[in-house]
Amino acid sequence: MPVPTLTKLQFAEGLWTGRLSGTDEAEPALEITHLDRPVPGTRLTPDPAAPGNWRLEVPIPAAALSEGVQTILIRHGPSGTLLEHITIVTGAALEDDLRAELALLRAELDMLKKAFRRHCAEGEG
Repeated sequence: MPVPTLTKLQFAEGLWTGRLSGTDEAEPALEITHLDRPVPGTRLTPDPAAPGNWRLEVPIPAAALSEGVQTILIRHGPSGTLLEHITIVTGAALEDDLRAELALLRAELDMLKKAFRRHCAEGEG
């Protein structure tokens, strides 16, 4: 049994949409989970824009909108192969981490600029 391919089409207004192709199943069996629990409200329908393919719609559950990094996994049921993951990053703690990383990068860039200027000055003299 071939493993299908899942391609992201869009992610807007809390709805992730993708196209499932490369399957000969009458109706593909997918497992969509967040924290090992099924995501409610997912829909898999034949794709009118691409005959022979399927359109997958995954509404992002409120539980996935929490502090930190949350991941929704989309697996092919029969093979267990991971087809796609949806990662959501939120929260003030992450903002602080990004600011610290940016400050570190700026400090390293300043150090490199000084070393480069010193090198250029020594080469002239």
